[in-house]
Amino acid sequence: MSHYTALLDANVLYPAPMRDLLMQIAVTDLFKAKWSADIHREWIEALLRNEPHRDRAALERTRDRMDRAMRDALVTGYDTLIPSLDLPDRGDRHVLAAAIVGRCDVIVTQNLKHFPASSLASYGIEAQHPDEFLTSHLHLAPGVFCSAVAKVRARLTAPPYTVEEYLAILTRQSLVGTVAELAPFSNLL
Repeated sequence: MSHYTALLDANVLYPAPMRDLLMQIAVTDLFKAKWSADIHREWIEALLRNEPHRDRAALERTRDRMDRAMRDALVTGYDTLIPSLDLPDRGDRHVLAAAIVGRCDVIVTQNLKHFPASSLASYGIEAQHPDEFLTSHLHLAPGVFCSAVAKVRARLTAPPYTVEEYLAILTRQSLVGTVAELAPFSNLL
């Protein structure tokens, strides 16, 4: 099991294709995934706000499946740390607090400007865009990574997607580098 631990911010859990890929990669033990109840609440509320037709109960079932699938992923006990933290967006302090308490190496987020290196360095944490994070894990274990991608794609049956169609979905998720690195492995996906 990997000891490299990543806190997944709400904005990488919000889009289902990115969430599914990150979860499947975590299941392979290439990294240990962490999040908090506040992060879950953020991505679920954002989805319901932007897509009011979504079923809250279904999203909560997804949350519960995530919590069951990842051992010790749910970080708690960080609330008292929040007021002492300084970030450009005060609303993101709970993310850093959870990363500190969860002993995370990295915060995977699309909002890198909200997590400047100068605010994270003293905690031994860095922020990475999901594309950089996934690409680095693809380089670490290409076979394991490609197998995880194939599993995610195989679950998409309504409708099924070709490799090219699935990679186009990932491209729309701003995973351009990951897709470029996956292209030579398309026969494994």
